[in-house]
Amino acid sequence: MIEEGRTAAPHRQDGRHSDHREERHDEQVKPAGDTQSRHASILAQLRRAQNRHTVLTVTTNRDDRASVSSPGVPSLDLSWLRTFLTVADQLSFSAAARRLGLSQSAVSQHVRRLEQTLAVRLLVRDTHNVTLTAEGEALTGVARSMLELNDDAFRTVAGAGPRGRVRFGVSEDFALSRLPDLLRRFRIGHPAIDLELTVGLSEHLHRRLRARELDLVLAKRSADPEDARLVFTDTLVWVGSQDLVLDHRQPVPLIVYPPPSVTRDRAVQVLERADRAYRTVCTSGSLSGLRAAALAGLGVMPFSRSLIPAGLTEIDARGLPRLGSTDFVLITRRRTVAAATQAVIDAVLADHRALYSGSDDS
Repeated sequence: MIEEGRTAAPHRQDGRHSDHREERHDEQVKPAGDTQSRHASILAQLRRAQNRHTVLTVTTNRDDRASVSSPGVPSLDLSWLRTFLTVADQLSFSAAARRLGLSQSAVSQHVRRLEQTLAVRLLVRDTHNVTLTAEGEALTGVARSMLELNDDAFRTVAGAGPRGRVRFGVSEDFALSRLPDLLRRFRIGHPAIDLELTVGLSEHLHRRLRARELDLVLAKRSADPEDARLVFTDTLVWVGSQDLVLDHRQPVPLIVYPPPSVTRDRAVQVLERADRAYRTVCTSGSLSGLRAAALAGLGVMPFSRSLIPAGLTEIDARGLPRLGSTDFVLITRRRTVAAATQAVIDAVLADHRALYSGSDDS
């Protein structure tokens, strides 16, 4: 909250600070021209400022002069507004002065300068009473919103975490396993980060990152030399339905991603090296499509052991060549990343530590 420059005047003991002897507040600025139209114009400006959450510059000069914050909209000193609201709530200048720790003359000066800036009369006062004008009533709602925004700004900055947009590309391999829980926890822990998710094949994600269409990618390592951060290394295995029985005299029925694909290339490579015949029985860019084909018993697919989709199992590798391992990496477009992107990186690494630290494939 903004500190107001205040000097508390000592209270007199002779009772001369009572409301019926307060300093008169009659020297108001008279609006020039048509009074009613001027009032309507000022109120319209205030309502527009409230609706648009217009940012108003806070004046901290000793002479409390207001400055212009945006074209056509004058700036209002928040200390004036705070004083005005206190008077409006207390309906007493002396009570407001005590509440704020200001002298009565300072309270009167704040209200007078607010009225001069707005060119309207906000308060009517006689020897016994203080009442709000129609313009004063209209201003109270706007003033409270402005002061609440001011307080919210300080609270937000004081407790601010990372914020902003992160274009995050994730390999299809994670779509049916770790991704939902990871995203749910991240959304709860980082509500100010706008995550724009792209799920796709690793090679496609690498291309989009190079094209500056993504900020961060979690995928299998590609053949291209890249400045990548290793998340974990996993063993590739043959995966299929639990009741699948392969006839090793027949070509291996393959369920694979379309090219370019790291696992497809690896499967073809090891089968050709082992001189094993194969045929493609299903190609799908979606893990859901591959899983459906595998659950139906159409064939086998190469997949990461720790990410095997529900309902599928590792197939007995006897008669099938080993697929080796693959690295899952985090890649960014540049070495130095924004705080929001770093928050996503930290969340992925924490998820890996919690789930795979005990795996012999990590």
